[in-house]
Amino acid sequence: MLNHVVTYAPEEPVHDAAIEGINREAFGPGRFARAAYRIREGGPHDRNLSFVALNGEHVVASVRLTPIRIGTTPAMLLGPLAVRPAWKKQGIGAALMRTSMEAARVAGHKLVILVGDEPYYAPFGFREIPGHRIVLPAPVDPARFLACELAPRALQDVEGKVIHAAMAGQ
Repeated sequence: MLNHVVTYAPEEPVHDAAIEGINREAFGPGRFARAAYRIREGGPHDRNLSFVALNGEHVVASVRLTPIRIGTTPAMLLGPLAVRPAWKKQGIGAALMRTSMEAARVAGHKLVILVGDEPYYAPFGFREIPGHRIVLPAPVDPARFLACELAPRALQDVEGKVIHAAMAGQ
């Protein structure tokens, strides 16, 4: 039987292999073709804003935030958020979401985007992005393209192609 005591901690390099395993388990090989993955290929995520759920030393869930640019606007891309199957439905994903979003807000970030299910992400402030002013590197269902404004009107007048922040100016 699993001991379901979970602690939350900032992600560290030692967690990388376990996180890759969780993402492989949750999203399969198709994850490499997705728009969000293509953006993340451009550079690293921000470990200061990425967190893991631990059972002892075992990583049971993770969430990552990656710095991006939408046109000239700095923002963050949330994901992947993944929880091992045996640990689902215990609020672990929600706790990771609250932790990462608060860390982003405290760090001064104003806007976070993701591709995901609005019913799950709406309680964290995510809403469908209106219009078609933001362009991802691959097609996505517009109903799944979501944003959370960490500062008032952070999405106002934001337009352009989404790229990893490390690719800006190249």
